[in-house]
Amino acid sequence: MITLNDIEEARARFEGHVLRTPLVWSQSFSRITGRDVHLKAECMQRAGSFKIRGALNVLTRLGGEPVVAASAGNHAQALAAAANVRGV
Repeated sequence: MITLNDIEEARARFEGHVLRTPLVWSQSFSRITGRDVHLKAECMQRAGSFKIRGALNVLTRLGGEPVVAASAGNHAQALAAAANVRGV
């Protein structure tokens, strides 16, 4: 089970290397649901998705060990960006 402490430790690992992306109010989703809906604009993140957070977390914990991405999409782009940040 992932604890709050695990999350805080992961955040500390990638602090300063990821953007704090904004929440954007969605008029259409708010109208459809009858609630205030905000979307997290992770498309503004390095490599275009939230996945750099996980990639940086893992690369930091591996301590320079080589990695291979079995992806040609967002995950591979995030891993490449994270590897660049880590100098791997």
